[in-house]
Amino acid sequence: MKKTFFLITSAFVIVSCSHTEKKAETTSTITDPIIEHIDSTISPKEDFFKFANNNWFKQHPIPASEANNGLWKTVQDTLNEDIRKICESSAADTKATKGSNKQKIGDFYFSGMDTAGIDKDGYTPLNEEFAKIDGIKNIAGLLATVAHLQTIGVQVMYDFSVSKDDKNSEQYVVNLHQVGLGLPERDYYFNTDALTASIRGQYVKHIKAMFQLIGADENTAAKNAENIMKLETATAKHCRKMEDLRDPYKNYNKMSVGQVNKLTPSIKWEETLKLLGLNSVDSIVVGQPEFYTALETDLKKTAVDDWKTYLKWSVLTTYASALSKDIEREDFNFYSTVLSGIKQQKPRWKTIVKATDHSLGDLIGQVYVAEYCPKGTKEKLLEIGNSIRDVYAEHIKALDWMSDVTKQKALSKLNKINMKVGYPDKWKDMASLEISRNSYCRNMMNVHNWHYNFMLNKYGKPVDRTEWDMQPQTYNAYYDPTNNEIVVPACNIIVPGFEGRMPDDAILYGIIGGSTFGHEITHGFDDQGSLYDEKGNLKDWWTKEDREKFVAKTKRIVRQFNNYVVLDSLHLKGANSQGENIADLGGVIMGYQAFKKTKQCQSKELMNGFTPEQRYFLAYAYSWMVQTTDASLAKQVMSNEHAPPAFRVIGPLSNMDEFYSAFNITKGDKMYREDSVRVKIW
Repeated sequence: MKKTFFLITSAFVIVSCSHTEKKAETTSTITDPIIEHIDSTISPKEDFFKFANNNWFKQHPIPASEANNGLWKTVQDTLNEDIRKICESSAADTKATKGSNKQKIGDFYFSGMDTAGIDKDGYTPLNEEFAKIDGIKNIAGLLATVAHLQTIGVQVMYDFSVSKDDKNSEQYVVNLHQVGLGLPERDYYFNTDALTASIRGQYVKHIKAMFQLIGADENTAAKNAENIMKLETATAKHCRKMEDLRDPYKNYNKMSVGQVNKLTPSIKWEETLKLLGLNSVDSIVVGQPEFYTALETDLKKTAVDDWKTYLKWSVLTTYASALSKDIEREDFNFYSTVLSGIKQQKPRWKTIVKATDHSLGDLIGQVYVAEYCPKGTKEKLLEIGNSIRDVYAEHIKALDWMSDVTKQKALSKLNKINMKVGYPDKWKDMASLEISRNSYCRNMMNVHNWHYNFMLNKYGKPVDRTEWDMQPQTYNAYYDPTNNEIVVPACNIIVPGFEGRMPDDAILYGIIGGSTFGHEITHGFDDQGSLYDEKGNLKDWWTKEDREKFVAKTKRIVRQFNNYVVLDSLHLKGANSQGENIADLGGVIMGYQAFKKTKQCQSKELMNGFTPEQRYFLAYAYSWMVQTTDASLAKQVMSNEHAPPAFRVIGPLSNMDEFYSAFNITKGDKMYREDSVRVKIW
């Protein structure tokens, strides 16, 4: 049964359900997922995350084809079914006009589902790229090929991009950042614990197996794997750690092209930029200059043949999922099973639905908005977003640690946050993208090349502040500091478990108000977002004293999360996740304060035995109702800026006095933190 979409409003809700669904509801007991998910054997005072969600976890173990299970997967399953219908109906129309959205969606999906054709081709779709690499004779040829590979999504040797200038958000600038690791993060190459050491060993075996699958003999494949691991380890030594990448000032080093040439004389950036498709570049922002100094050394000491092997590996691993079954399975075995604990592959249609949506998101989004998104979505999302913003303004005005001078600037920034909700008013023009039924891998290359050219064409033009980096069918949201904007796609209004009826305000404000709007707005005032002004420029708008007070508060949340332990002795990395943790704390607080203004909260009436306040916190826990495999947890801690879901509930709630009151949390309870260490920021 198709899940119903609910709009965020206390006045009414747009419902889309069939006559039979309505009839069924009148003859069956209406369930309350918030209550059904509670595990009454666990005290909310001991572990609120498990108290709120563990009954669902007991009934829904993680499928063998997934790294996690929970609310996100439930919503994504709904979206996948909708996108599948769009893909299959498009693929069935063999007479669709060439170049139309339907033709591109249908042919891309068909090519991905054509496993017989893909297996027949094997790895031959990469032969042209391999031939280019085989033809390299010297450093000049190597650099020309590296520049070409950038245009088809293979970022090797350097990370080149065109994006908004952090210090002048009205213009685009060329960026260079560190790149070149096949493992998720630099620490995978150096940590000495048994798990990470085992992953390194399996990575080398994986590289060897992949080379054998494209025709290398065992000895050659083993040597290739050894050399690649050696080169990547050397590269990793020159990469900054995740926590060091969080400081936008330290990772903003604007230089003339001549200055960049001094970092890497062998690359000759004037020529390289022309190969990349740009002329008349006057400056480049280098994120990590020491990385490029080390790259120059590696270029001189690494044999050209070893670089050629590395380039082949980079092409192969980039496109492995679009090749024959043996290559695709080996790629899955390492990157999904070893790194994330996923035991078996998804049904093919799910994989290709995801790939089609990822590649042609704006085209699918147009159909999704027309056929699956209720009218009024934008207006109602904006309504609740503005209610959260109003509460935020009240909080800023009442802060006891911030001066009036900084408060006025904070309020101005808050007021100027642009809320993009629902779906874009202008879609990306993908008319130049060529898609056919002939080759899935070729289609993927064309998509990468289209996105590269789309990015490249921004250079020298005014910044397009109407652009979206997500589609309406993407269950996620983001804050862009250089635009001072939040983007909340339409599908965020899905509330699983409330089909055919309106969720109460506690649910709406806990899930969509707190963990979405409140969270994203707070990103404008986290450790990174707070460094950007109301126009989106990296510019200090704080008084010195206020910034020092703010940093002291962020250090407290870093310490809090450093103390959480995952999987035996593996600690969370509070410095890596501090931005998300600050946003979670601000989000749940603002959602709660907005909820307090609703009739439900003011009525104090119990619902299924819980007060409105308790129900709000249960709903917030529901928004992070996700259980994860151990392997995926370890990977997340090492390489992701988000804390695992359990700690996104336990962490912020244990800092809220209102949560303590709602569930009578007292000293001695595991959820209790001394008032002196509770983090209070916004």
